[in-house]
Amino acid sequence: MKEVQLTVTNPNGIHARPASFFVNEAKKFQSKIIVENMGSGKSKDAKSILGVMSLAMTKGTQICITAEGDDEDTAIEAMKTLVESGCGE
Repeated sequence: MKEVQLTVTNPNGIHARPASFFVNEAKKFQSKIIVENMGSGKSKDAKSILGVMSLAMTKGTQICITAEGDDEDTAIEAMKTLVESGCGE
């Protein structure tokens, strides 16, 4: 299992459009990917658009992304790159 802790930098947080990029990226991997809002302690499946949006990840939110599976290393790097780049915004 691999994990990475990041800070959401999008000015409007991870709302509908960036959440769709986030979920689509997670769906590229076989690994189970979980995203946690470290402020609230809630975690959801990163492949679920409703789950990701329900975490209310606003700018400055500390998140933890965990991947477990055969492609976990690649999955974590891809998700980290996406979040650091602003999730398509």
